[in-house]
Amino acid sequence: MELTGQRATCLTLLLLLAAVVHGDFVEPLQPVTKLRSFAEHETRLPCHYQVEAQEKVVQVTWFKVLPDGSNDQIITAHFVEGHTEFGRYSGRVRFESGSPTQNSALLIPSTEESDEGSYSCKIATYPNGLFERHITVTVWVLPISYLEPVLLVEGQSYRMAASCRAVGRPPPRLSWDTDLPGQSQNRTNEGGSVSSYYSLHPLRSMNGKRLDCLVWHPGLEQPRRISNSLVVHYPPDATISAGTEDWFVGMEKAELVCSSGGNPKPQNITWTRKGGALPDGTSVVGGKLVFGRTLRMNDSAVYECVVKNDVGVGKAEYMLTVTETSKRTGELSSDNLLLIIIGASAAALVLLLVLVVLLVNRHHRRKNKKLEMQLSEKTEEIQSFSRQASFRRLNSVSTDPRVQPEDYALLRVDSRMKNSEISLDRPIYRGSQSTLGGKWGPSGGVEVDELGRPVVWHDGRESLRGAEMDGEKEERRRRVESYLKSSNMSLDSGLPSSLVPLKAQQDEGVGPKEPDLVHVREVDSPQGEDWPPSPSVAEGHEDDEDSSSYQLSEALTNHFYYSNGVLRPRPHSNAILLHPRGQII
Repeated sequence: MELTGQRATCLTLLLLLAAVVHGDFVEPLQPVTKLRSFAEHETRLPCHYQVEAQEKVVQVTWFKVLPDGSNDQIITAHFVEGHTEFGRYSGRVRFESGSPTQNSALLIPSTEESDEGSYSCKIATYPNGLFERHITVTVWVLPISYLEPVLLVEGQSYRMAASCRAVGRPPPRLSWDTDLPGQSQNRTNEGGSVSSYYSLHPLRSMNGKRLDCLVWHPGLEQPRRISNSLVVHYPPDATISAGTEDWFVGMEKAELVCSSGGNPKPQNITWTRKGGALPDGTSVVGGKLVFGRTLRMNDSAVYECVVKNDVGVGKAEYMLTVTETSKRTGELSSDNLLLIIIGASAAALVLLLVLVVLLVNRHHRRKNKKLEMQLSEKTEEIQSFSRQASFRRLNSVSTDPRVQPEDYALLRVDSRMKNSEISLDRPIYRGSQSTLGGKWGPSGGVEVDELGRPVVWHDGRESLRGAEMDGEKEERRRRVESYLKSSNMSLDSGLPSSLVPLKAQQDEGVGPKEPDLVHVREVDSPQGEDWPPSPSVAEGHEDDEDSSSYQLSEALTNHFYYSNGVLRPRPHSNAILLHPRGQII
């Protein structure tokens, strides 16, 4: 007995050790797991046991727990014999992995509502024994929904306009999306089917308005919309229109148009004339009554348009009155006046535009003229600067080879001739006693002034003559000073030889000699004004004409020479050089 008890103790210890050292489920982790699936979708039941060292999975079996608590075997996989499917599950289930003993997950490719229930996965291992997991599956059925529209007719009583039905698991919920005034009513039927009805009073204004059904279900991320438009039939409403109200004899292309609404659209339109048949020459084209000829007086009548559809009939009348002449004849004058006003306005606008163009053109012309004047002034200023530069170049002796010696000599002749004439054209004047006819002081004695000069007394005539002589003397003095100033400027600035001072001209034998210049200066002296002239001066004045001729001859001899019968000027440093074409070089 003791030996038996020791063996039992050892076996218990081994079992405990084996229970402690064994594998575990990787998936699912919890002993009991709940899953949700959808009908007609694939369902996966996880079962994955991870073995430890010296442990091996011998067999895997899936069972479905029936409502009475019994197990219905679905599929079995043995590590040697392979897998086997049982009963009604044959062909409907399979293992996810090709090695069921390693990964024992079960797949149901097309789930049915009957697949809902509790499942168990049992793993038999060696040497550790049996392990299992329980999975509860809930199968949802996505709703199947549809909408049935109802054809309404205007004038009917309050009634159902549309019905919406849906079937699903769990049962769905229905609602309406519309702006139509009405009420909805929902019903739930056996098997998860629900229905909803929308009722209203039909009017033609409701035709074509939105009346959508919304299906709500937990398996849908957002509600499913079933679009629908309300259909309301109503009879046509006929109207007659004309392009004008002025019907007159001789009018061409006259016609009446019949328009109609209604739902459905009318297909039958007829024209009638009250009191008789339609006039000859008329025809019905679609909804138009066309006069194929000119109007006559007997065309005046009441015309009726009749329109029909499946719901009812619509009628409209038009009174056509034909007159002898057009009503617009009297309106022509007003139309012409309007045209005249429009034409006058257009003409005034054109004239205004022309005036604006002319003013702008005139402004631009003035501006251009002003610019031309400014340009001319600038051009003259530039030319003046050019002439000044040319004069400065003339001060130096020209060495331009373009001027030939003969032309150069001829140009100098003109310069010397002018210089000689200026020097010979001296003013002729006399001493004070030769022109004044006064007498000495009233007492007969000789009076002298503070400088010791005798005082001359003049009578009225002599005083006037003396004043004239004083004016002539003053004029001569100014001319001499101007001449001297011009001469000095010629020496300083290099002007032409005709303006060279007397001293420079005397050195070259041109102009009056030094005695002549002295003679001129003595004339303007105070002594020349108060005392009789000296004999030399008097003699010089008496022989004025001879002296002029002599000086001209001397000037010609000193400044010109004959060559081959031609009078040529002698070379001079201050000669003015002129180009043969008349340009100053």
